[in-house]
Amino acid sequence: MTMRLSLSVRIVEAPCKTKLNLPFEDLAALAADSGYEAICMRASAGGVLTSETELQKMRGIVDQLGLTVSMVTADSDVPLNNENGPDSLCNIGPSLDVAGILGCDLIRICMKTPADIPFAQQAADLAAERNIRLAHQCHTTSLFEQVDGILGVLAEIDRPNFGIIYEPANLMLCGEDYGAETLMRLKPHIMNAYVQNHRLDSNGADCLPTFCRGDVRFDHLVVWESGGVDMESMFDGLRQIDYSGFFTIHQAQGIRTVDEARSFAVRCAEFVRAGEK
Repeated sequence: MTMRLSLSVRIVEAPCKTKLNLPFEDLAALAADSGYEAICMRASAGGVLTSETELQKMRGIVDQLGLTVSMVTADSDVPLNNENGPDSLCNIGPSLDVAGILGCDLIRICMKTPADIPFAQQAADLAAERNIRLAHQCHTTSLFEQVDGILGVLAEIDRPNFGIIYEPANLMLCGEDYGAETLMRLKPHIMNAYVQNHRLDSNGADCLPTFCRGDVRFDHLVVWESGGVDMESMFDGLRQIDYSGFFTIHQAQGIRTVDEARSFAVRCAEFVRAGEK
């Protein structure tokens, strides 16, 4: 198994998730220098509110560095996972335009209720006309919290260019298995993989609501720290399904300096490459 390593702009994203703490070109350069093949783009760097000229500039930076854009999250409401998250499904054109300019064939979207399913179908059909895929992250307070529910929604949408972003930390928060058994079930639908690290703790510093378990408290850990997501189980499951797609460092670090970002990116890359073996 050899995965394609991707670095999310999220590692230098401000807590508001609408801007970066560092210039995009600095993050892209250190990603290329640190052995990454791709950048995972979010609206905090470039999205539907970014001018075409600026998006073209970002595309030029990515191309010059020999990178690619692994996925586009073009609307800030999607990662904020708020009530407006699904709105882009009703008007997917601007997100498709962003992906096209950035040379990317995968867009992350958001779905909160069954009423979003027809819009997901329509958006997927429009995306297919441009050879673009749509994917939903395994995520709390969405239709993609639990494995059985995920598979049911995917069956209802029933579009070959609509799939999921495997992400073990959110599955863990929802009390779901995220190892080999789950990966085998999800395998036909996996279009991307994220990794971030949380440790469940009833007295944890952070809390996220879920539909299935109510509020769940936890602590953030760095990717390589033990005691949170069982990374060995995750890597073993990915090996068993022979996953060779993009594997994205999706950690919310709030990094503010280039040196800190480079150090973090290098350490994460080393951890992932070691885990693949």
